[in-house]
Amino acid sequence: MTISDENRRLEESDKKYLWHPFTQMKDWLEEKPVIISEGRDCFIKDVYGRWYLDAVSSMWVNIHGHKKKEIDDAIKEQIDRISHSTLLGSSNVPAIKLAEKLINIIQGSRGQGVKGSSKIKPLKPRTLETSNPVVLSKVFYSDNGSTSVEIALKMSFQYWIHRGVEGKHSFLSLKNAYHGDTLGAVSVGGIDIFHKTFRPLLFKTYNAPSPYCYKCEHGETCPECSLACLGEMENILRQHSNEIAAVIIEPLVQAAGGMVVYPQGYLKGVRDLCTKYNVLMIADEVATGFGRTGKMFACEHEDVTPDIMCLSKGITGGYLPLAVTIATDEIYNAFLGEFKELKTFFHGHSYTGNPLACAAALACLDIFEKDETLKNLKPKIEVLERWLKEISELPHVGDARNKGLMAGVELVKDKNTKEPYAWEEKIGWKAAYHARDNGVLLRPLGNVIVIMPPLSISIENLKQMLNVIKDVIVAVT
Repeated sequence: MTISDENRRLEESDKKYLWHPFTQMKDWLEEKPVIISEGRDCFIKDVYGRWYLDAVSSMWVNIHGHKKKEIDDAIKEQIDRISHSTLLGSSNVPAIKLAEKLINIIQGSRGQGVKGSSKIKPLKPRTLETSNPVVLSKVFYSDNGSTSVEIALKMSFQYWIHRGVEGKHSFLSLKNAYHGDTLGAVSVGGIDIFHKTFRPLLFKTYNAPSPYCYKCEHGETCPECSLACLGEMENILRQHSNEIAAVIIEPLVQAAGGMVVYPQGYLKGVRDLCTKYNVLMIADEVATGFGRTGKMFACEHEDVTPDIMCLSKGITGGYLPLAVTIATDEIYNAFLGEFKELKTFFHGHSYTGNPLACAAALACLDIFEKDETLKNLKPKIEVLERWLKEISELPHVGDARNKGLMAGVELVKDKNTKEPYAWEEKIGWKAAYHARDNGVLLRPLGNVIVIMPPLSISIENLKQMLNVIKDVIVAVT
C-alpha cells in the first residue's frame, strides 16, 4: 500500500468510525480532514507532510512545544518504574512530589518548589471570619478541567454541610462562562449554544453579568461605569448569599466565551464580595493557569487567593490528561472526622494521580525554571499587543483584546453598530480554513479568532503567525 493509499484509508476510517467533539459531523464528512502525524516545537505535521504552526496549542494545552525532550524523558523514565497505581488506599511518588511542588509554587516557597521562585509571585493569603490566614494547601487529583470543576463544586457544597450551615445549595457564576462539559460544570456555564439544550438536567444557579466591556449589558463604558457588573453581582449576593455555596469564576479571561478580558479590579472585587457575604470563591484557572496570562496564575495579577483553584490543560505541557483541585486547610479540615461520621469526600477517579501524568507535570514545571518561561514571555506579549493595536483599525475588527498570550480578535459585520456576522456565515471558520491553507492552524470561537500559541514560540514564528492571521482577516472580511 502506498503512502497516498494509506492516507486515504485513514481519512475514510476517520469518517466511518470517529465522532469529533464540538464538530458538526455533516460538515466534517464533506471536508478533507487534517490528520496529524507528528509535532515539533510549535509546529505539527499532517500525514501528507505539510507543517502547520499550532496557533491554539492543540486546544490550549501545549506550553513548551511538541516533542519536548525533558518531558519525553520524564515519561519514559517513569514507564520503566510503573505507569499507574491507584490513590485509593495507596499513594505514588510522582503524585506526592507534584502536589508538594504545586503548593510550594502557589505559596511562594523556595524549598521544593520552582527554584528562584521569587520570579513567581506567591498568591497572598486571605483572612476568613476567624482571622486565620488562609492559603491553598491541599491537592485533589482528577483528569481534566471539567472533573476538576465538578470536584470543586462538590467540595464547596459539602463543606457547608460539615460546617453545620444549612441551605447553601446553589452557586453563582457569570453569564458567558464556560467551566466544562460534565453536568455540574454545565450548570455553572453560561453559553447558550453549548449549554441551553441541557437545561432540564441542570441544578439551580444564579448568574451575574459578564464583564464583557465590548458588549456591556448596561451599554456603559469602563472605567466610567464603576464596574456596574460587579454591583449586580453584589445585589445577587446580598439577597441570596444564604443559598450560595460558592462563586465560580474564570480569573481575568472568559476563554471559551470568546477571550473576554476583564477590566482592572473586577477579579479583586469578586474576591472581596465573596469574603463580605461569606461564600467560597472557586477560581477556574484551567485555561488561564501556567503562564498563559503572563504570570504563573491569573489570580496573581490582582493578588487574589481563592478558596479553591482548578488547574488542568497546560499542567503536563500537553502530554497527558491531568487536573488538580486545590483547596485550603479550612475546607480540608471540615472533612476530617471519625470513620462512622461519614465526613469523607466520596469522590475519585480510576486514574486519579496517574504517575505518568504527574511525572510529565513535574518536568513541565521544571522547564518553567530552566527556560525562564515567564521572563521570556514579556517581549512576545509586547509583539502581540502591538499587532492587536494595529489590526484593531481594520474595518471589520470590532475588538482586539488580550491578557498575556491569550488573545481574541472579534470580527463584526458593522464596526459602528457592532453588528455581528450571522452564525451561519461561519466567518470564524472561513478565517481558519484560509489560515490552514497558509500553514497556520486556528480554531475560532464563533466570530472570534482565538490566538493562543505555545508559550515557547519564538518571536520570529509569532510574527509570521500574526502576519498570516492579519492577511486572513482581510481576505475573509
